[in-house]
Amino acid sequence: MLLTVGSVSAFAQDKPEDTEVWEPVPKIVTTGKSFTDAPSDAIILFDGKNLDEWVSDKDPSKPAPWPVAKGIFTVKKSEGGIVTKRKFTNYQLHLEWQVPSNITGTGQARGNSGLFLAQLGRGDNGYELQILDSYNNKTYVNGQAGSIYKQFAPLANPNKKPGEWQTYDVVWTAPTFNEDGTVKTPAKVTAFLNGVLVQNATEPLGPTQYIGKPSYRKHGAAPIYIQSHGDPSEPLSFRNIWIREL
Repeated sequence: MLLTVGSVSAFAQDKPEDTEVWEPVPKIVTTGKSFTDAPSDAIILFDGKNLDEWVSDKDPSKPAPWPVAKGIFTVKKSEGGIVTKRKFTNYQLHLEWQVPSNITGTGQARGNSGLFLAQLGRGDNGYELQILDSYNNKTYVNGQAGSIYKQFAPLANPNKKPGEWQTYDVVWTAPTFNEDGTVKTPAKVTAFLNGVLVQNATEPLGPTQYIGKPSYRKHGAAPIYIQSHGDPSEPLSFRNIWIREL
């Protein structure tokens, strides 16, 4: 290989430290004993004791109405969903959920709930990451657990049997908007179900729509919502929920 005099001279002047970056220094985060444990900078949304970080979706002036016992809380279908008191923009979220072992029903009527990553308002529940018993339970693929509901099917189906605990680890990047309400940058969702990647920097087409095509609406920071679907299935349970703002 031939090198000109100029290129040899330029290479000789380069130093390893020319491409070293020393500041800002990343903050120190202390991890738990396992990846499911909340790190030191996490906000604990549920630690098994109470639902103080949540309120009723039906009436945000009232506390979350779902019962807490033995370190878990359980959907109470007659009371509607629950929503966080705090609003978030970009975050990392950990949540564990369980379909009861005596689940009945088929398809979408089998352990149906939803983790809404940004609720836009009462009755406008935002962007749904589906919760459903998808272990040997046939339904439309963009409606099974791990899907961005009615938009993107999961990349895999790592669901466990009813009665076993399932784990979601989600990175949510909120959309940004121009002054006129048009989308500047779309939302992004990266999600792991039971440690398996099911959404890889997926860009939702807008908030979830049950009927029709989704489209974006300008919004800012938003709470997280857990749905009470109201189907005849036995109620789901949740535990160990924490979040890191990014």
